[in-house]
Amino acid sequence: MISDPLILSIVIVIIMFTFLLSSIWIGVSLILTGIIAMLIFEHNLPPTLSIFDKIGDLLASSMYDSLNSWSLAALPIFILMGEILYKSSISTRLLNGLTPWLSFIPGKLLHVNVVACSLFAAISGSSSATTATVGKITLDELQKRGYSKSLALGSLAGSGTLGFLIPPSLIMIIYGVLSNVSIGKLFMAGLLPGLLLATLYSIYIMIASRVDSSVVPVEENKYTINDYLYSLKDLFPVFTLIIVVLGSIYGGLATPTEAASLGVLGAVILATYFKSISIDILKNALLNTIKTSVMISFIIVGAGFLSHVVGFLGIARAISEFIGAMGLSPFMLIVIIGIMYVFLGMILDGISIVVMTLPIVLPIILFAGFDPLWFGIFLVFMVELSQITPPVGFSLFIIQSISGEKIEYILKATLPFFLLMIVAVVLITVFPEIVHFLPQYMTAK
Repeated sequence: MISDPLILSIVIVIIMFTFLLSSIWIGVSLILTGIIAMLIFEHNLPPTLSIFDKIGDLLASSMYDSLNSWSLAALPIFILMGEILYKSSISTRLLNGLTPWLSFIPGKLLHVNVVACSLFAAISGSSSATTATVGKITLDELQKRGYSKSLALGSLAGSGTLGFLIPPSLIMIIYGVLSNVSIGKLFMAGLLPGLLLATLYSIYIMIASRVDSSVVPVEENKYTINDYLYSLKDLFPVFTLIIVVLGSIYGGLATPTEAASLGVLGAVILATYFKSISIDILKNALLNTIKTSVMISFIIVGAGFLSHVVGFLGIARAISEFIGAMGLSPFMLIVIIGIMYVFLGMILDGISIVVMTLPIVLPIILFAGFDPLWFGIFLVFMVELSQITPPVGFSLFIIQSISGEKIEYILKATLPFFLLMIVAVVLITVFPEIVHFLPQYMTAK
């Protein structure tokens, strides 16, 4: 009988990769992996019911637990907003308006993903919603204009994860509740690291465009002051919509879900103002919203079921306890825990990672002398990494559904941004003041 948690983990990952590479639907692959793991390692499960009763009960409960979340209600609404902006001419107008302003920056419109994801992250608090909405608006437009598909996909995958780091953030709320850390301070602490990560992405895009000029189309346009002023008529309505949605959240006037509804209303008003909306556009936007939302929900169900199976087999807890017993130095401990979270990100969704490991990991972190506020931001970075770590990287799956590209191509495009995220983790570890500055500054005031 196999009971070693490391061996269990390796077997589960091999099974999962086998299914995913066989072109079976992602949600089905995750569910099948969980079922097979339960059948193989039945001896590790509580001997209360027959194995098939256990599978049925666990699948039903995990489906309910995964989807019974009010925070998920914002997801389809934000996707609908993005669909309306995309199906009408508003997304084209946005990029047309940004073109003169970004023309002098190396990489030009490739920075749109970084800027748009940073702004939308502050609206939705969801990595999935950020990636899906911005991807719907930008990917086709960038490809039509001759920009590098690889760099567009990679920047979207990396920037989409900012939905967890730039407040409001669901992961920060969960961590704050479980660790008894102020959620308000967590929100403030996440802002500078989020901007740091976005800046690293933009710097990489600048360097990549200098090294390989083919990633950006050749444009000989010279823009005048009138061009800059004229572009404002395309930018002003869209930025007004963003300010209204953001302002309603930060002003305490609306929840993210209510703000998403406000955003849909604003998108319809803008599309009507620009005379670029019709019944067919609305119908297609609704149908695509349903398809994307169901796809994401199916993946969430599959990941939720697999997370429950991993929990039943005791893998996450066993690995956490093993690390805690190694007696490492504080910084070596952080390195090992970081590697553990990257590995767990291959088989668990972000919320499950936090909930299943924090009761074991947090006491070890506190004993080693690390600040729980800082560790909260570190943990959010680890969850972000899990979003673009195969095979359970939600952002990768969402981008695959939007772009139609093979997962191997998306992984290759995402790798530089994955490494940049690790660089950001190293920076906040070496310079924890990046995390503490805003909470200390606001407290001092």
